Amino acid sequence: MTLDATLSRIDADMPAALDRLMALLRIPSISTDPAYKAECDRAADWLVADLASFGIAAEKRPTPGHPMVVGHVPGDGPHVLFYGHYDVQPVDPLTLWDRDPFDPAIEETPRGRVIRGRGASDDKGQLMTFVEACRAWKEVNGTLPCRITFFFEGEEESGSPSLIPFLKENADELKADLALICDTGLFESRVPAIMTQLRGLLGEEITLTGPDKDLHSGMYGGAAINPIRVLAKILGNLHDVAGRIQVPGFYDGVPDLPEDIAQQWQALNFDHGTFLGGVGLSQPAGETDKTPLEMIWSRPTAEVNGIIGGYTGDGFKTVLPSKASAKVSFRLVGQQDPHAIRESFRAWVQAQLPEDVTAEFHGHGASPAGQMSTEHPAFEQARAVLGAEWGHDAAFTGCGGSIPVAGYFKTILNMDTMLVGWAKDDDQIHSPNEKYDVESFQKGIRSWARVLDAIT
Repeated sequence: MTLDATLSRIDADMPAALDRLMALLRIPSISTDPAYKAECDRAADWLVADLASFGIAAEKRPTPGHPMVVGHVPGDGPHVLFYGHYDVQPVDPLTLWDRDPFDPAIEETPRGRVIRGRGASDDKGQLMTFVEACRAWKEVNGTLPCRITFFFEGEEESGSPSLIPFLKENADELKADLALICDTGLFESRVPAIMTQLRGLLGEEITLTGPDKDLHSGMYGGAAINPIRVLAKILGNLHDVAGRIQVPGFYDGVPDLPEDIAQQWQALNFDHGTFLGGVGLSQPAGETDKTPLEMIWSRPTAEVNGIIGGYTGDGFKTVLPSKASAKVSFRLVGQQDPHAIRESFRAWVQAQLPEDVTAEFHGHGASPAGQMSTEHPAFEQARAVLGAEWGHDAAFTGCGGSIPVAGYFKTILNMDTMLVGWAKDDDQIHSPNEKYDVESFQKGIRSWARVLDAIT
């Protein structure tokens, strides 16, 4: 069988596949630091050459920032676009790394062999699982099973400033039947997960001003308004006793969880006690009528991320501050409109201000949620075959975070995205000593071969 022969080739070629990944990991493609611009360019060149090594026509495309890599495989059947990013996070603080982050190595650990190095999991290792699956398939069969577009970005870790213009300028070339992204992970490091819900993100910074200068609390305390007290009251009103958010219209566009998805999540047997216990907590603190898994995957949130006001240095200073500020973030789901929520939140704050207190607002991003339609047959086809590789039935899951590119594929290219990844919870992405399990790399390659076989 074609699939069996491809899986055998993947296993036999693992030493060479690991060598190729190590070569890519040695390139310090840190996108946010201008000092590494040439290294990002070198990583793009490396990917173009690697795709060319097994017959894929690819090009490095310039942008105002770091280049994109685009490659095309003609063919019959469905057209899929695979997206990954070759840039990585900075490595500071270096003193917390056990080895040079750009001198990757295979290490033996009590839990198995791991690939240690910056980018091993996020996202070079994950990107290369798809590339290696395609390499093995082509070597065994002479061609790939469908039409494929490879699309690699070099600015994901620095906000993707060139992405939207590039998508718009090249929409006809990049549009496919379905996008595939490998930048996610296994559920509890063991269950294959196809993410179908990504929360959006809205950030707001509030600054309240009362008196025109800091005041002596002995002389003015009681008579003068204290903006910290006003801010604390407003923030305290953000949730009711049942954990529901009190901003008017906040829940407009929040969908009910479909019953089939609810059943899949229930079957995951998520242990919220272990989840919270790992960070020193014991009780869920959100909406009282929702399960913890619903709260982190499919429900919107409002969280206070920082408060500043008055004297915060060593010792004590009896001052009534002139100003107090807070940073508040909202995770959004379904069809919630971040711009409408921003306006409603600001009006809600303004309505609670007493005389002599004014508010200023500064927005920090406003991206909607991503809701992937599972009506495309590839979703169920992929879910059906992943269990054979991992020994656990795959599930459609949500994600508490945000992956903006999936939303851009929908809004700009009108293309649904399947998000599947092989990272584990302890991969330490963005942190010192990042790693990717050799098992994740090998099974990830085999998984993509199974998915390609299933959807074609």
